[in-house]
Amino acid sequence: MDRRRFLKNTGLILATSTTGVLSAPWVARAQAAPIRIGFMAPLSGVVAAGGREMVEGFNMYWEKKDHKIAGRPVEVIVEDDAGNPDTALRKARRLVEQEHVDFLFGNLLANTGLAVANYVKGNGVPYFIPIIAADDLTQRHRIKNVVRVAGYTASQMPRPLADWALKQGHKRIATISQDYTFGYEQCGGFSQVFTGGGGEIVAQLWNPLSTSDFSPYIGQLAGMEIDAVFAMELGADAARFMKQYANFGLKGRIPLLGAQNFTDQSVIRTLGTECEGIISSAHFAEGSDNPVTQKFVKAYQEKYNKLPSLYGFSVYSGAMWVGQVIEKLGGDISDRDKFIDAVLHSELTDSPLGRPVRFDDYGNPIYDVYIRKVVKNAEGKYWNVPIETYPSVSQFWTYDPKEYLKQPLFSREYQGIQKG
Repeated sequence: MDRRRFLKNTGLILATSTTGVLSAPWVARAQAAPIRIGFMAPLSGVVAAGGREMVEGFNMYWEKKDHKIAGRPVEVIVEDDAGNPDTALRKARRLVEQEHVDFLFGNLLANTGLAVANYVKGNGVPYFIPIIAADDLTQRHRIKNVVRVAGYTASQMPRPLADWALKQGHKRIATISQDYTFGYEQCGGFSQVFTGGGGEIVAQLWNPLSTSDFSPYIGQLAGMEIDAVFAMELGADAARFMKQYANFGLKGRIPLLGAQNFTDQSVIRTLGTECEGIISSAHFAEGSDNPVTQKFVKAYQEKYNKLPSLYGFSVYSGAMWVGQVIEKLGGDISDRDKFIDAVLHSELTDSPLGRPVRFDDYGNPIYDVYIRKVVKNAEGKYWNVPIETYPSVSQFWTYDPKEYLKQPLFSREYQGIQKG
């Protein structure tokens, strides 16, 4: 299915102007100029499933608003970044320089987000990133017009899981991760807390994106004396890893802990018992019994006939956050600095999480983080259910921010591992 047909089928693009610009229904231009949003997501490639759910989440919010905000119509122009930084940069330039969008929104993989962030650093265009989790965008190399609405840093979410693992008596853990920025930072956050609490990271394995055969890696894990495995895989790689881990007979023998995306709905809804019982950590759990969360889950399920993923939830929440601010500004976002400042000093008050979310002093949201377990619900579908909650988790965990920022950025070479 080509991009244009896909977007039409999802309902995000409901009309086409005579100039070829895809747009939502809107009132006469004479009444109010439309707000133009450039939305980027990977609609092809290894994380295309997540990209499609980003589109769905964004569409769900704007349909709820009837494609209007503060009396102004909203036009959304969607581009496929293909999960490729060069493609993302080219599409961002087209959206800004040819389509003249008011702001950019989206992207999924860290490398695509960093490419776009470096581009907007020079032109001041607001860029909202509910999913791009590169740590330094709200740490050492913060860019004011790159705003993490309803987002998080990569190293933020695995830290509570490391603390939880220590409390379960795990002392020796091996990690396996996709070999790029997001993986380095997720493994770094986990490893730093785990070793700081007295645990040992026995080995760290790195696999390329789109790995089809995990047997060389799983074979190594099977031969190690370890208490558990921490896995950072997303998209099709996550599904393949879980299946092969079970096929090797490791499921039930070596506990499997996962980064938040590892057991995301975009992955586990296609799986069977191989995903059951896996523990992960995230601020969103579609199996939470919070009434506000369940209201969102029910609405999403009714609309798309599936449980919401982290991607759909995050983009919906990010659109809500920006939308609330646009309403407060009366629809006037012509002053970019004023617009960005208003977002950074606001709270997401109606979050599907059922509680307000605010930014820290560095522009990163603070969340209650769930330790989650994959279980089967009453409808026979697997979902993530909270088993423990860590309140008010900052991107800096329990560390002093100024001292923390003196350490290197997480990489293959630096994982924050503390020697006992």
